[in-house]
Amino acid sequence: MEGRLNILYLFGVSALLMVLSCTEQKSHTAPAVRDRDSASMMVSYGVNTLISDSGVIKYRIVTERWDVNTVKDPSRWTFEKGIFMEQFDENFHIAGYISADSAWYYDQKKLWELRGRVSIRNANGLIFNSEELWWDGIKHEFYSYKFSRVVTPERMLEGTYFRSDEYMTHYEVSNSEGSFQSEDMEGDSQNSQQPMASGQQSAANSQQPDTTQQIPARQAATRHKATQKSAYQP
Repeated sequence: MEGRLNILYLFGVSALLMVLSCTEQKSHTAPAVRDRDSASMMVSYGVNTLISDSGVIKYRIVTERWDVNTVKDPSRWTFEKGIFMEQFDENFHIAGYISADSAWYYDQKKLWELRGRVSIRNANGLIFNSEELWWDGIKHEFYSYKFSRVVTPERMLEGTYFRSDEYMTHYEVSNSEGSFQSEDMEGDSQNSQQPMASGQQSAANSQQPDTTQQIPARQAATRHKATQKSAYQP
């Protein structure tokens, strides 16, 4: 009797194991990474290095973090922690300084995108400031469609369009805006008028309104729009 019970017990255990083995098991896996281009191929910290183009050293880069991503389209270098660059001429002399809060370099297009507090200073004392600047390494030029300010020892130009050569020696600023006092323009217009004949002057005086009211010493600034350009030829 006991032997028969043992046989039945073994048969039941075997059947249970067969049922469990046939049951589909769930695999516990992490979700797949969809954005494969989100990971950088190289990340460097505390960078101070020289960059060359066609075997010629062009500039020095100093940055807190440098990400290189060759998977994204287009491939790029990313400087999200800011960047400082020294630009060199053909004789390896410092031609200017460039700084920005963040920057991207699209290596296949040789195109720089600088954003934030963008500032440039060249060897001639020119200072450029803007919130955005593009640097085309193929055409060797800078350009910006944001408000920009150019200060030189001789003048100051402001505008919403800027274009220059790579060394900031020939540049163009247009769509500029400025402000000035209205009495300054009135004084210029009065000085440019010719004296009238005695009869015309009397008639004009008779038509003038009462000016006994005191004119304020300082009037509100008048907005002025103009276009200022240098002799830059692309």
